[in-house]
Amino acid sequence: MIVDLRSDTVTKPTPEMMEAMMAAKVGDDVFREDPTVLELEERIASMFGKASALFFPSGSMANQVAIKLHTNPSEQVICDKYAHIYNYEAGGASFHSGVSCKLIDGHRGMFTANQVKEAINPPQYYYSHTSLVEIENTTNKGGGACWDFKELERIKEVCNENQLGYHLDGARLWNALVAKEEGTQQYGGLFDTISVCLSKGLGCPVGSVLVGDADIMEHAIRYRKLFGGNMRQVGFFAAAGLYALDHHIERLQEDHDKAKEIGMVLKELSVIKSIEPIETNIVIFELNSGVEEEVFVNALKEKNIHIIGMGGGKLRIVTHLDYTSQMHDYFLSSLKTLKF
Repeated sequence: MIVDLRSDTVTKPTPEMMEAMMAAKVGDDVFREDPTVLELEERIASMFGKASALFFPSGSMANQVAIKLHTNPSEQVICDKYAHIYNYEAGGASFHSGVSCKLIDGHRGMFTANQVKEAINPPQYYYSHTSLVEIENTTNKGGGACWDFKELERIKEVCNENQLGYHLDGARLWNALVAKEEGTQQYGGLFDTISVCLSKGLGCPVGSVLVGDADIMEHAIRYRKLFGGNMRQVGFFAAAGLYALDHHIERLQEDHDKAKEIGMVLKELSVIKSIEPIETNIVIFELNSGVEEEVFVNALKEKNIHIIGMGGGKLRIVTHLDYTSQMHDYFLSSLKTLKF
């Protein structure tokens, strides 16, 4: 048995999802003639109460197009120091949009409205113009943390007062919605643009969707083309997304429960220094100084268990659709028998 807990992107389509994909009606999406893509876009736009949605091959591209829609070259985006758009999108904000990131030193990838106010540049011409605030929910480097919605509302007020765009990187928003018992309409009413991923918690092989108001999304398809993201008979992947929306959202609670059970076992290990609070499907923990990250990872690898190191003695475990109860029991028992 191989237990892969490096990410929730390692999942493979279920037999039922594959059946839905193979039955999909497809067309040329560059001509906007793929009926399944159009259905997916219309459905997700409706879920968030937005006028427009566009299917993307990746969450990074969806985020990068959102930044392009909100900004002009030389401007600045406010985001957390843990933000995916800053850490894991290959410098795309500067490369594609010519903007810089003003990093906030938040807590587990989250910050406050007051911190946003302080991060906005003065109006003098020699400062970079602040044009966008970017949020990530749940926070990846923050250990799957979920934002307080009231704080998000307070940040929106700051955006309105200062004519700033408001973008949500919702790669794992589905997890936050389940954990906090919140709704898509709440978020759609708050943010100008939202990207949601289908290939993480929902178990699809490919795809993210960007939703937004009609005026801000007007040029989204042109930028997707410029970024090389237009696709042809992509309805096969869109069908996976439609299936996932119907069958894979509520079950995310199973992933959250397993992650919390893993955290309980980790707390019992003498080699563990600290564990981030576990709210969703991500477990981030830190080793004591006497145990090297590579040694810990390799000890699990010898048992066919794969996790990922984040550097600085921190490691990450992510539960997901393909992580079965049998795998869970094996992993927990393996953790308890680790020796260093």
